[in-house]
Amino acid sequence: MLNCPFIMNNNDILRRLRYTFRISDTAMTEHFLKGGNEVNIEQITNWLKKDEEAGFIPLYDVQLAAFLNGFIIKNRGEKGSEVPKPEKSLNNNLIFRKLRIALNLKDEDILEILLLADFRFSKSELAALFRNPEHEKFRVCKDQILRNFLMGLQIQKTGRKPGDPPPVSQIPK
Repeated sequence: MLNCPFIMNNNDILRRLRYTFRISDTAMTEHFLKGGNEVNIEQITNWLKKDEEAGFIPLYDVQLAAFLNGFIIKNRGEKGSEVPKPEKSLNNNLIFRKLRIALNLKDEDILEILLLADFRFSKSELAALFRNPEHEKFRVCKDQILRNFLMGLQIQKTGRKPGDPPPVSQIPK
């Protein structure tokens, strides 16, 4: 399995989505704005830095929620004229649900994406992640599941696994 030993945080998720979908700084500011949070490129730059880099700023749940809402709007279109209000608190289940909506993914699509990251998961386990938290069969989405889903997305969209060297055509001469 292609598992990374670290715990996911909002900055990691934003970094992975930016890389996977090749989202420019300008497009990122538009996603945030559509999601109800006006930001500037300097803020985005600081959110994209690694934790140990100078200028790193943690990305809070409400900010990631705004980005994900904007990502949904960009991919699926606006639902009326009202800007969605970003949630103040996120968890992996909600992040996963928002990505599923934004990318219009069916269960089979998600299972295929997870397999790209060598992560085996059943349809019933997946359904449990998207149930109402009050439901007896609800299951908490652990970091490992979300991390492998994001890794599978990256492999699907870029053809590269995290840590792979860049293609020869992208190596400076």
